[in-house]
Amino acid sequence: QVQLVESGGGLVQAGGSLKLSCAASGFSFSMYAMSWFRQAPGKEREFVAAISRGAGSTYYSDSVKSRFTISRDNAQQTVDLEMNSLQPQDTAVYYCASRRGLGVLSLSREAQFWGQGTLVTVSS
Repeated sequence: QVQLVESGGGLVQAGGSLKLSCAASGFSFSMYAMSWFRQAPGKEREFVAAISRGAGSTYYSDSVKSRFTISRDNAQQTVDLEMNSLQPQDTAVYYCASRRGLGVLSLSREAQFWGQGTLVTVSS
């Protein structure tokens, strides 16, 4: 049974930091590109960060570049998102997603598996 379970969300003040984690099981994790997407209230889901299956490539949306860092541990089957300098506009439900194969996953329609999401709230 495929599972992606996110954790680490919560309430933080503007300028603060949070680290999200996604634990994967039920599929060959090292063969999958992994990504984080987010969906703010009343908005469409948007891409945040991606990492290739071997961690050789990372890719970020312009809105989080230089503030967020994605990483993965294939032995532990986890993917993390370190978020710094958080702003109220970063408030959203953050989702972990995966797609088998090379490259990075930046389009939500290409994702094969999704987690249930974890809520990040940034207060001003």
